[in-house]
Amino acid sequence: MKEMEIFGKMSITDDKEEIIKKYQTAAKAIIKAGMMPFPLTNTFIEILKYYLDEEDLEFIKAFKMKQSMTMEQLKKKLKDMSEEEIDRIAQKLAKKGFIFNQPSSKGFIVYRLMPIVMIGTFEYQFMQNLPESEAELNRIKKIAELYEKLLEELAGKIQEGYDTIVPVFEKQPSTDRTVTLLSSKGTKSIEINEKMEVQEQVLPAQTIEDIINKFDDIAVGNCFCRQYRKMLGHTCELNAPMETCFTFGKSARHVIQQGFGRRVSKEEALKIMKEAEEAGLIHKAFHNSSNIYKDENSICNCCKDCCDIFNLWRMGATPIITSTNYVSQINQDICIGCGTCIERCPMDTISLNDDNKAVVNESHCIGCGICARFCPEEAVTLKEGMRRVYIPPPRLET
Repeated sequence: MKEMEIFGKMSITDDKEEIIKKYQTAAKAIIKAGMMPFPLTNTFIEILKYYLDEEDLEFIKAFKMKQSMTMEQLKKKLKDMSEEEIDRIAQKLAKKGFIFNQPSSKGFIVYRLMPIVMIGTFEYQFMQNLPESEAELNRIKKIAELYEKLLEELAGKIQEGYDTIVPVFEKQPSTDRTVTLLSSKGTKSIEINEKMEVQEQVLPAQTIEDIINKFDDIAVGNCFCRQYRKMLGHTCELNAPMETCFTFGKSARHVIQQGFGRRVSKEEALKIMKEAEEAGLIHKAFHNSSNIYKDENSICNCCKDCCDIFNLWRMGATPIITSTNYVSQINQDICIGCGTCIERCPMDTISLNDDNKAVVNESHCIGCGICARFCPEEAVTLKEGMRRVYIPPPRLET
């Protein structure tokens, strides 16, 4: 059988039953670590073969029952390994995006297994600058193709079990928070939603400036969605800047340490965010434990055509589950029906009515403010009120 080289340091025969079982065990642990119900397919295994050697597989096996462990816990699981050996392999896997190894609030290292996607190996791989050598570029292109196939397989699984799986999605917390472009042209007046219930918690920061100013450690890397779609031959319709993926605090320290991104000052971070807004990108904030009342750990700046948040929804693979503090309102007296907001809206939630005026399907509006930012007539305002938006993946015809 044909042999496959893994990271240039070992080779395996891909029909050996024992090694395939090790890959399957590692795959199950990695799938369990993530939010997405990926099927354990040959595609998933092929992706792992590009990253993991046998000692990596043995290390990951220790996480099959528990996603995060301390050194003492790992020593009990990996009885034949010294602390030095455990830390060496953990650092190697951290460089590949499979292990998060930062100190806890109590000062000791916690080793956490990362998923393949959201947020894990895939994102870290494509946050980095692309290699210059043709051989490495071809390797990464192949990985991008396998990821695309894996996402298609996920969509197929969701569609096949739609009636069973989608109701489970509906009960999940928001996976992100949409931060509105409050500096938008056209966002002159913010109307308070009188029906909004009083929150006991302090509302999360509502502007990019407030979020940036909360953190001393900030890192920026390439947008992994635009980067990997570029590898697949797609050109961003907005010609958006590439370096727009932010991490904060502990996540930023990890990204910098592993070389997935670079450290930036608050001033440079705000400058990049401004450029992202001018390009028409949407701020998506991710919070610790998916709890919008906890600190942000990252912000993606998304475009309609490249971002997997929107693409996976359109593919029928995942729902949109976001928290937002705003909903768009269109002044029918000012709107001229030019269609700019329709073209820009990432959720395709704006349409023209019989009077050739733009109208918003409020239940599908994620409050991103893009329509307000680019409306040439300044016909859009934003109504305030924290809410959760849930839009199930479409049921696709087969």
